Amino acid sequence: MAKPVANSSPTRPALEVADIFRAHGAEYLQTHRVTEGQRKVIRAILQCRTAALGGHVEECNNCGAQRIAYNSCRNRHCPKCQWLEQARWVEQQVADLLPIEYYHVIFTLPQELNELARWQPRLVYDLLFEAASKTLLKFGQQELGGELGITAVLHTWGQTLQTHIHLHCLVTGGALAADGQSFRRCRQGFLCSVEELSAVYRAHYCAGLRRWAQQAANSGAPMEAQWAAQAGRLAGALSERAWVVYAKRPHCGPGQVIEYLSRYTQRVASSNARLLDLSEGVVSFRYKDYRAGGVNQVMRLPASEFIRRFLQHVLPAGYVRIRHYGLLASRERGRKLARCRELLRTAPVGQVVQQAAKAELLRGLSARELKRCEECGSSELVRVAQWQGGESPPLKLGQGERRMA
Repeated sequence: MAKPVANSSPTRPALEVADIFRAHGAEYLQTHRVTEGQRKVIRAILQCRTAALGGHVEECNNCGAQRIAYNSCRNRHCPKCQWLEQARWVEQQVADLLPIEYYHVIFTLPQELNELARWQPRLVYDLLFEAASKTLLKFGQQELGGELGITAVLHTWGQTLQTHIHLHCLVTGGALAADGQSFRRCRQGFLCSVEELSAVYRAHYCAGLRRWAQQAANSGAPMEAQWAAQAGRLAGALSERAWVVYAKRPHCGPGQVIEYLSRYTQRVASSNARLLDLSEGVVSFRYKDYRAGGVNQVMRLPASEFIRRFLQHVLPAGYVRIRHYGLLASRERGRKLARCRELLRTAPVGQVVQQAAKAELLRGLSARELKRCEECGSSELVRVAQWQGGESPPLKLGQGERRMA
């Protein structure tokens, strides 16, 4: 006889972003202008893992326990959906790791570009990807005579949710020679100094900004011309300043690479774990103060300001925020990585490393997210019934009674 369906809420933080939207979202929408994309994000987060999206019943093949699981919204800006997406994404990447050192390089945009990014986000973000990748690939060719592998992840926020546009790049510590006959490692430190990286990166970005400004000015559209003038002025002023680039060798093996990737891929502006309190219209959340050595501090913001800061990081519809270049570009990825392994005389990353990396990734997931039975601990859970949003979930199913809506 199957055990009754458990309908208690899954383990969750005391406060979620959804709670803030639920309490203050309607008022915010009445007093602030938002894009349709931002409205969709609010709606998705409010409905995520609630009856509004429907759900399904899962049954343990080991002990027969059943439970109700509400469907996820799968919106990439939802804090509740990103843990599992993060684990899935990194698991897909683990097979492409090489047994070499990797470097973490961060390209930051000057704050003067924040306003342009608000109105022309695709332009500002695309130029960031383009300038950073061209800079790294250029130095790979110049210093090693070959092609690096680059995974680039866009972030638009800082610890306090203010706009801080930067690109996290995980870069191979070596390059495949242009003739494909050797793999050349970085011998001492990274390819070059951060000052050299910064100068080339700035030049590529400002050149791209000028190019767009010229095209927009010739388009004949009044709004485009307005932004073209601002972009042209910014390109001139910012070309005289030093731009911030950070480079560090953070890893000593494939397991550490994956652990690091897991922190920077599907992250959203604020995870639920950082939220501390919502009372009298004020949100309290935890952040790291890097100016004080990375110690944890607490920030308190009016709910409307928290919502504003959260929503400003909603990406344009369909925008790709994780991109691969060089050895990792999709068209030749498999062939080039196979050649690298031949030259390095090594097989793909072993099962032991994969399991260790996966364990690190899944550490923060709950039993429900991991599809693990809360009665006996088994991971043999199967879906036995489902229902659509607006319908009532079944109270329980008898043994052998499996309904799929």
